[in-house]
Amino acid sequence: MKVIDLAWWQLGLTALMVVALAGCTHLARLEVGRSLLIAATRTVLQLALIGLVLEALFAASRLHWVALMALAMLLIAGREVMARQKRRLLGGWAFGIGTLSMFLSSFTVTVLTLTAIIGPDPWYTPQYAIPLLGMMLGNTMNGVALSLDRLTDTVWQQRAVIDNRLMLGQSWREAVGDIRREAMRSGMIPTINAMAAAGVVSLPGMMTGQILAGSPPSVAVKYQILVMFTITVGTGFGTLAAVAAGSRRMFDERERLRLDRLSLPQGRGT
Repeated sequence: MKVIDLAWWQLGLTALMVVALAGCTHLARLEVGRSLLIAATRTVLQLALIGLVLEALFAASRLHWVALMALAMLLIAGREVMARQKRRLLGGWAFGIGTLSMFLSSFTVTVLTLTAIIGPDPWYTPQYAIPLLGMMLGNTMNGVALSLDRLTDTVWQQRAVIDNRLMLGQSWREAVGDIRREAMRSGMIPTINAMAAAGVVSLPGMMTGQILAGSPPSVAVKYQILVMFTITVGTGFGTLAAVAAGSRRMFDERERLRLDRLSLPQGRGT
């Protein structure tokens, strides 16, 4: 099956629909029209740029260029994790914990999937490595951001309860055990829900893209199952690592709760 190419004027028609939506939100005084148009513009520019980068990367197919691209994706994802938290750990810990957690989970699962399961030659073939790592990082980023935000915000709200538990002789792990579990759950639930709804409520993006590109549905289904399982594993381990490291950072060596290591809520004054 031949892929139907899209002209820029056809994409312009879809852009007009976005503009129409922005106009409706303006009339409804939702105050999101400007943000919608900026986001749409960024989408076009960013995707057009990454398209050019990927074409050059696919043509070169060198490990060091693939590694450089992967590093850039990881650092940007780490920044997004930090930016999405209402209260974040100070001193760059939010960025460091989020980035390290994603590195340990996403990169490990991606390399294992490429070498032991898919098996392209070479294993770092950009056509497989970059899209797979991108999906891994994107979903792991959301899980880590949600879990850390839930962790820090709940610790702040329940600080008196935690202090009371510590005074009663509980260790820091026991004092925040239920909070850590809920934070981990909040990071993993969206991925679990996505798996439960796949094929029944929605057709996942990768499967849809492969079918539109002409791949047989049976092949697209196999790749989608592979991707969803690897995303779940990466998100799960990334969330567990981020919450474990983040919760430890909020206590000192004497197991005292250190709220001074948390920032003020983003967008609020002192």
